[in-house]
Amino acid sequence: MGIPTEPALTDATTDRSGPYIQFSHVSKAFGENCVLDDVSFEVNPAETVCILGRSGVGKSVSLQHILGFLKPDSGRITVAHEDITDYPEQELERIRKKVTMVFQSGALFDSLTVGENVAFPLRERKDLSEDQIFQIVNGLLEMVGVKEMAEQFPSELSTGMKRSVAIARALSSQPECVLYDEPTTMVDPLMAQLLGDLMKRLKLQLHLTSVVVTHDMRLAKKLADRVVFLHESRVLFFGSYPEMERCSEPIVQEFLELDQLDLGA
Repeated sequence: MGIPTEPALTDATTDRSGPYIQFSHVSKAFGENCVLDDVSFEVNPAETVCILGRSGVGKSVSLQHILGFLKPDSGRITVAHEDITDYPEQELERIRKKVTMVFQSGALFDSLTVGENVAFPLRERKDLSEDQIFQIVNGLLEMVGVKEMAEQFPSELSTGMKRSVAIARALSSQPECVLYDEPTTMVDPLMAQLLGDLMKRLKLQLHLTSVVVTHDMRLAKKLADRVVFLHESRVLFFGSYPEMERCSEPIVQEFLELDQLDLGA
C-alpha cells in the first residue's frame, strides 16, 4: 500500500502472545440501566469478531470501552495486549493510535475534500512530505474504490461512500485494529454488499484485528471469525458463525430465521 511503517512500541511487561482485546467479566450500568452484565470475550490478533444483538444490548457501548471513552463498573479490559482498565487519558491516547474507529456517521470534516480528509491523520504526524502524503492518499482511496471522488466534499457523497472514505481515513493512521460501528446501517442492499466486500478484502490483505458491531447477519457471516451475541446485556453466545447456526438458544435462532426471511424477500 506504500504506507511508511513505524517501529511498534514495545513493553517488556506486555504479553503479546495472548488476545489483542479481552473483556473479562465486564459490567457497566447507567443509573438503573445495566447495559453490560458480566461480559467476557476476546479478539485474537488479525481476527475479526462481530458483536451481534438487538438495539440497546450494549454493542456500541462495548466499542466505547475498547477506546477507553467509558470505564467498566467492574471487570478488566485488555486492548493492544495491555490492561487499560485503570489507564489515565495520556496512556489511552497512546492506545488510540493503535486502535481506530469507523463511526456510523463517517465523522468526516465537512469543510475538507475527500482527499484532505484522508490526508488529515498523515499531516498530523508531521514527518511526511506532501508528495508522500499524496501517494498514500491516492493508494488508500483506490483501495476502497473512491479514488475518483478525491476532490469532492462529504456533502456530495452518499452514506455508503462516506463510510468508504471513513475507512480510508482510518487506515491512513496505520492502526493495528479497526472498530466498525454498524457499517451497513442506512445504506441500500447493494452498497451494504460492496462495503462488506471491501471490509473482507482489507481483512485478507492487511491482517488487521477488527471488531464489527452490527445487526446485519449477512455481514457477520461474510466477515466473522467469531461472533459475540449479546442479549439483555449478557453474552448469550460466543463462537464461530457455523457454531452459532447450531446454537439452541431461541433468540439466536430467531435472528437467523428472520435473516433467512429477508434473504427470500
